[in-house]
Amino acid sequence: MTSLQERLFELQDAKYRDFHSKLIPNIDKECVIGIRTPVLRRFAKEFGKTPEAEEFLRELPHRYYEENNLHMMLLTSLKDFEQCLEQIERFLPYIDNWATCDLPLPKCFAMHKEELLKHIRSWIASGETYTIRYGMGVFMRLYLDGDFRPEYLEWVTGVSSEEYYVNMMIAWYLATALAKQWDAVIPYLEERRLSPWVHRKTIQKAVESYRITPEQKVYLKGLR
Repeated sequence: MTSLQERLFELQDAKYRDFHSKLIPNIDKECVIGIRTPVLRRFAKEFGKTPEAEEFLRELPHRYYEENNLHMMLLTSLKDFEQCLEQIERFLPYIDNWATCDLPLPKCFAMHKEELLKHIRSWIASGETYTIRYGMGVFMRLYLDGDFRPEYLEWVTGVSSEEYYVNMMIAWYLATALAKQWDAVIPYLEERRLSPWVHRKTIQKAVESYRITPEQKVYLKGLR
């Protein structure tokens, strides 16, 4: 065990490990240490200031789920866009679960949206479950307000996959988009352009959202 792994195990919460490992069923429980996210985030903030952090980012793959989360947390603090993007591209093939994939985006991404678009499109077209999910997550977080373009909906809904975590992200994206770009999104449901599963899940998630008005929820329920 490396010295970093020993330090991570010092932060272990065994009960949390038992609980959280059930939420990431595709990850072997032996690869889950059991560290609560706020605790790991505090550790990442301090660890990121050390020379060991750069060495750690060069070492892939990692053994433990928390090491992958730590890796992603360190990347979010990188300020240089090109460096950050290079590191994200390098790390994406090693992401093996939804929780690591859905961690907050690097802060520098929000300042380079136009340059980021070609990379997002590449990620969505990659054929790799968590790379696709990551690209869609970037769209959901950064491109549903002033930077929204209707064609982005086609980029997301054009993905055909049997993967649960891809289809769930499509539904999550569309439900979020309904709250912000209702007129652009609602035809996808009215005209049943989506797969039956994504159609139903989109409506379900939208109806559960506090950002959708009561009147909109009634209308959506009629489209089930």
